[in-house]
Amino acid sequence: MTDICSIGHITRDKVITPRHTIYMAGGTSFYMTHGISRLPHKVDFQLVTKVGQEEMLQVNKLRQICSDVVCYPSAQSVYFENKYHADGNRRTQRVLAKADPFTIEEMRPLQAKVFHLGSLLSDDFSSDVVQYLATKGRVSIDAQGYLREVVGQEVRAVEWKDKEKILSCTDILKLNEHEMEVITHSKDPRTVAKCLAGYGVKEVIVTLDRFGSIIYAEGQFYNIPAYKPKELVDATGCGDTYSTGYLYCRLQGMGYEESGKFAAAMCTLKLEHSGPFDGSIDDVYEVIENRAKNCAL
Repeated sequence: MTDICSIGHITRDKVITPRHTIYMAGGTSFYMTHGISRLPHKVDFQLVTKVGQEEMLQVNKLRQICSDVVCYPSAQSVYFENKYHADGNRRTQRVLAKADPFTIEEMRPLQAKVFHLGSLLSDDFSSDVVQYLATKGRVSIDAQGYLREVVGQEVRAVEWKDKEKILSCTDILKLNEHEMEVITHSKDPRTVAKCLAGYGVKEVIVTLDRFGSIIYAEGQFYNIPAYKPKELVDATGCGDTYSTGYLYCRLQGMGYEESGKFAAAMCTLKLEHSGPFDGSIDDVYEVIENRAKNCAL
């Protein structure tokens, strides 16, 4: 049985920053596969994705660094345009193409301790798919995609459809300070974390940009610092990198705080360049030991 099964679309990304415009692959599955491949092989990892024929080259490249890749066909691949503002955090998005959603039939052969669902758009994973996976293992979700729908090519914020049904079978939930307001209409991350735990979520992670992150689990809060990057270049894939580091540690039995610090340090290194995390575990611990920190709320 696999430890972590990461499920999500590989995207075609156009990333526009004040410094440059680049074209690259992206999506949770892309960033997580690259990130975990740079760490010692202490957990088994499987990638499950769904792409159009035009992105099969990227799938084959991922197969060179991940021995367990399942790819389902789609009429086309997701194509995102991400435009970042000068502060590196705010962005505007357009979706130039959509991929087909994942189905229960595609999930039936999978066996894993944790299924991480990297939703990019609100219909990627239906509540039926999430409920089915919860019968097979623990479910980890990045909330971002459930709060986005496409109208024309514009990405618009939406209420989370079937929120209660999905959260009731979610073990680990990651969201940021903007997403928490959409979901709960509250600006207080601690209130938000307790609210989401009330739906049944076992581990709630709220990332708070330069203020770090908080983790709420087993009735206790853990404050995770933010580590200062040497240079802020590109935030694309930062949330996926956090999930990679956190699950990598948790599946080895590490505690919430230790896992959160490791995840935050991975994010700092990822922020310093475009593309996925490309450092080493020694680099991660160097950041934890030596970088100036901002404390979470």
